[in-house]
Amino acid sequence: MPSMINFFKLIRWQNLVLILLIQVLIKYVLFNTIDALSLALSDFNFGLLVLATVCIAAAGNIINDIYDLETDQINKPDRVIIDKHISEKTAFNWYVILTIIAIGIGFYLANQVQKTGFAVIFIGISALLYMYATHLKQATLIGNLVIAGLVSMVLLVVGLFDLLPVITAENQLLQLGFFKILMDYAIFALMINLCREILKDIEDIDGDHAMEMRTLPIVIGRLRATKVVFALSILLQFLIVYYIISEIYEYYIAVVYFLLCIVAPLLVFSIKIFTAETKKELQHLSNLLKFVMLFGVLSILLYPFILN
Repeated sequence: MPSMINFFKLIRWQNLVLILLIQVLIKYVLFNTIDALSLALSDFNFGLLVLATVCIAAAGNIINDIYDLETDQINKPDRVIIDKHISEKTAFNWYVILTIIAIGIGFYLANQVQKTGFAVIFIGISALLYMYATHLKQATLIGNLVIAGLVSMVLLVVGLFDLLPVITAENQLLQLGFFKILMDYAIFALMINLCREILKDIEDIDGDHAMEMRTLPIVIGRLRATKVVFALSILLQFLIVYYIISEIYEYYIAVVYFLLCIVAPLLVFSIKIFTAETKKELQHLSNLLKFVMLFGVLSILLYPFILN
């Protein structure tokens, strides 16, 4: 039992549950709001898509922890799993197994929706996660952008496999309209996670500096990196307010939800980012962004009222 608990910690099970929740809400809430929407994936194949996404995310967490072992021993020694509870060899074997499962399912689904080129998606994501762990994480801002972009793919991959393969001249406007909604959420996820990634680099600056990494806080300084996170959070708030005004202003419940559960916590985050100095304070801010991400995802539950 202890080894199983440590395995779940290693693969970041909470993040995997969030991935499952996001994709289930997209498939069974957002895509079910209009009967005329054409979908390519059966329930079984959608389950496989979720499994592939979860496996590839878990594999990414494992390979990242393997290559981050020395850094983590400095930054967060109490949370190290590799070589303390699970051997590096065992962890790497699980990384290989989960990656093979994800890519194999990707090939199967690509053939099922008659878009064989889509198999490249899971191969590309797997390659990027490996490159991030081994090289890109050390590059200024590039690694942050890669991870934030891959998180946004959690949403887009559902549209790619479920909406795009069944587009016709007759339903193109409707299908692409729903894909645009996914794009809006993907941009939101990208910016939230970009803030979190830079924030984690600020939190881990001591260990990263000892390993001679070139993260943004090391290159431009902690204060300037903090200003970058502040600017991104303010930009995100403006984008959300613009979305409220342009898309959902007629639906008061949705407007109140977005303002109270998303914009307000982001405003608190923007105010507190400049005064946060200790690791505990930075972790609280990171958790606040997780809260915003969760409530952003749960806002999909409002779309049956907005679109009908």
